[in-house]
Amino acid sequence: MQHPVSPLEKHETFCFTCSPQVACFNACCRDLNQVLTPYDVLCLKQFLKMSSTDFLNKYTEESTGPGTGLPVVSLRFSNADDLACPFVTGAGCRVYPARPASCRTYPLARGVSRNRETGNLTEHWALIREPHCLGFKNGQPQTVDEWVDDQQIATHNRMNDMMLELISLKNRFRSGPLMPSEKKRVFTALYDLDAFRDDLLEKGVTTVTAADIQALDRARTGDLDLLLVAMDWVRKNVFTISPKKA
Repeated sequence: MQHPVSPLEKHETFCFTCSPQVACFNACCRDLNQVLTPYDVLCLKQFLKMSSTDFLNKYTEESTGPGTGLPVVSLRFSNADDLACPFVTGAGCRVYPARPASCRTYPLARGVSRNRETGNLTEHWALIREPHCLGFKNGQPQTVDEWVDDQQIATHNRMNDMMLELISLKNRFRSGPLMPSEKKRVFTALYDLDAFRDDLLEKGVTTVTAADIQALDRARTGDLDLLLVAMDWVRKNVFTISPKKA
């Protein structure tokens, strides 16, 4: 059964709340196909105080995007019967402060389009009303911007837009699947940040052509700075797309 989805302008309001007092609490944390973005993985591994390598091995599965040939990281379900999120408990989400962007955004859905002439992004929003969800019966009226601010989604959106731009560049200039070695390099750089930091800054196995040396220095200890460097590194060293060409 298709989920009812209706477009929502940023100035329009909607009512929604989710808490243990709502009868369907935790229902949306089951029957999932939860894809994680690189920034989602960064936030979760930090919150759980795990290395990115350990987090990926324990909680995720890797596949290949059929349209892009790029690695796709998804949560590994703890129970095959109900496909429950591994972080859901009877009391709610145990990683709530670090929950993925899709969880923060729900019951909204966000899409973006880019003007090729100006490079400007335009956001497109929609409201998802799943049959089981009772959260729409309560809550104060709020706009999209108020929801984004309340759920602290802005940084997730910014980082995920950068990832979408990287995917777009790959599709434009490197269509088709990657070689296994290339796919592994992309996976390490974008998702296994601690391993990438070790290769990039400690072992000197990989090289980076970033002009801003200060960014590399910040990346030694800052995961967000490292992810920015990693995206730039993938574009130049795996997709071989120069700034001028992009």
